Amino acid sequence: MWADLKPIGRNATSNGYRRYAWSGADKDCRTWFRAQAESRGLTYEVDRNGNQWAWQGDPQAGDAVVTGSHLDSVPDGGAFDGPLGVVSSFAALDELRRRGAEFTKPLAITNFGDEEGARFGLACVGSRLAAGQLTPEKAHELRDADGISLPQAMEAAGYDHSAIGPDPERLSRIGAFIELHVEQGRALDLTDHPVGIASAIWPHGRWRFDFHGEANHAGTTRLEDRRDPMLTYAETVIAARREAQLTGALATFGKVSVEPNGVNAIPSLVRGWLDSRAADQVTLDQVIAAIEQAAKAEAARAGIDLRITRESFTPVVEFEHALRDELARILSRDIPVLGTGAGHDAGILSASVPTAMLFVRNPTGISHSPAEYAAEDDCVAGVIALADVLEGLACT
Repeated sequence: MWADLKPIGRNATSNGYRRYAWSGADKDCRTWFRAQAESRGLTYEVDRNGNQWAWQGDPQAGDAVVTGSHLDSVPDGGAFDGPLGVVSSFAALDELRRRGAEFTKPLAITNFGDEEGARFGLACVGSRLAAGQLTPEKAHELRDADGISLPQAMEAAGYDHSAIGPDPERLSRIGAFIELHVEQGRALDLTDHPVGIASAIWPHGRWRFDFHGEANHAGTTRLEDRRDPMLTYAETVIAARREAQLTGALATFGKVSVEPNGVNAIPSLVRGWLDSRAADQVTLDQVIAAIEQAAKAEAARAGIDLRITRESFTPVVEFEHALRDELARILSRDIPVLGTGAGHDAGILSASVPTAMLFVRNPTGISHSPAEYAAEDDCVAGVIALADVLEGLACT
């Protein structure tokens, strides 16, 4: 399975993956998922929001145990973030069949669409729509860098977008959702354990900063006559780093667009996207307020018009303690339990169904990069752990 997925959406120059929602690479990943489902005799379906499902047992029976993750990527992302969870889910089912496990509940494997938000700027679109945390109206407003709307992209990929929206009936049939994911940090590498359990997801969000200045000639305009928004943006980036260090939070300007984007032109607009996360809501509010204050002060001093828009936000997610404790009981009580600053579909679904997560050790801690890595032995340990959990939850 890993070998089949490896070339899909891989960029020859960066060696990273560009599997954006509703793109050609995404279509190939979806075709792979369907083939895996059908080769195992599973019932395959796509829900109203474009999420893929592969069912063993009756999808209508209720109290189903669901596992899976996503197959899309960030720009030039690594191979493991998302796909490891999907591949491991199919492999865990294979392991349970090898054991001769007898299922007492339906089991489903899923691929949630557009988890990374690389194309439309909003993470976890598929699961947000299903859980009612993204309205159809807001979803229709999403645009990619080329101005293509989400519905247009879905239609071009051959999917009907007319029914997107909350899916409470489907979610009501889920008794537990377990997502396996490569760890996006080094906490497990500092232990003797290849697999850990998630305790919580930090609150996090994305903010867009629009710095409006005045376009002008870079070779003829005196420095003192310029209204250059790039300088204000740069000061804000530095302020974000400073405030994150002071509060123990994380703050990153990882995406920027410039107009008119000419080497010899002073920009008229610099638009930067801030990603910020913290261990608790109070700290996150504190760091965002400080960054906004610094940006506004610098903009006022330089004569720059500033607009700040919160594009997405996810509050702290405490995974259900009873399910988390059940995973620990099944796997062993000394298994590491750790928090994470990364968002996941499991975090979105936690407001609607009981959810839990397993992490597989990442020896470098690098993620969202071609250098993302997990050793084969650890990946196999993750499959066995997931199979044990699914057997404990769905089998006699």
